[in-house]
This record gives sequence, structure tokens and C-alpha cells, in this order.
Amino acid sequence: MRGGRALGALRRNQDGTFALQITSMIDMFTIILVFLLKSYASSSVEIAVNQNVRLPSSTAAVSPVEALKLVVSTQGIYVDDKQVAIIENGVLGKGYTDSKDEKFIRPLYDALKIQADKSKAISAQNKDVEFEGKIIFQADQGLDYKLLRKVMYTSSFAGYTDFKFAVVSSTQ
Repeated sequence: MRGGRALGALRRNQDGTFALQITSMIDMFTIILVFLLKSYASSSVEIAVNQNVRLPSSTAAVSPVEALKLVVSTQGIYVDDKQVAIIENGVLGKGYTDSKDEKFIRPLYDALKIQADKSKAISAQNKDVEFEGKIIFQADQGLDYKLLRKVMYTSSFAGYTDFKFAVVSSTQ
């Protein structure tokens, strides 16, 4: 009798509508989706170029990293989009350099020191975040290297020694 009931149930399934079990298919598609999202290489760092900056071109193909943004344009020096010094005709304005050290730009140091202290305070509260002293350096290609050297010199005193130079990719 048991065999008859099982045979009858089988016949009813064959005669009736087909019921698809999609649970395992959804699991499979979820795994594939997660794999594709993890393997897709994209950068979450977005670098907005200042309108007064003409970046030099390069064939480098390194992805940008998250870091403090420092811009040296033909108009001025900016830390996180806030102007800290004025540049006129490619020359740093009067009164920005320290009287004892002509390579040291005091307002730039003060702005970078504030940012470094914020980052260090965050890293003291959150052990997963560490202050690494990285800075994304955007500089106009027409500026004198002496000025850029002063900016890098001052940045190193504030604790920013790892420079990542922003360039325009010429491999397109």
C-alpha cells in the first residue's frame, strides 16, 4: 500500500504544475554577486583637481590612496580646500615664510599641524585608524621647484612625510 501512495504522489506531481525551488539558485547568484563585487577593482578615493592647477602628465598607473589633500596652484596653497597662503606670479607672498628659516611656511605648517593633531586624536580613540603622514600633493606644472621644495619641507615638520603626487594619466 505504501508503494501505491508514493506512486500516486509521483503521478500527481507529473500531472500538475511544476513547482520550482529557487532558494538554492538565489544562494548561488548571491555568492556569484559577492565574488564579482569583491574582485572588481575600483578606487573609492576621488580627487577633485583645483581649477587653477594644471597637473603634469605621467604614465604611472598607481591607484590613489585616502590622504590629506594639499594643493599648490598659481593662486595659492590650499589644505583641504582652505587657502593658507597666497601665490602671485609664481612667488609666495610676503610674510608667509619664517624670518629665521626662509624655507619654512608658517601658515602652511599651522594648518597641517591642526590636521595631523585631529588624525592623531582619532587614532588614539580608534585603534583601527593610524596616522601615517600621507598627503596627496597637487602642484601646478608651471610652478618653480624652489616653491614646491618649501612646501614639502614645511609639510615634513608637521608630520607629513609620505607624498603621493597627483598627475594626469597619459596612457589613455
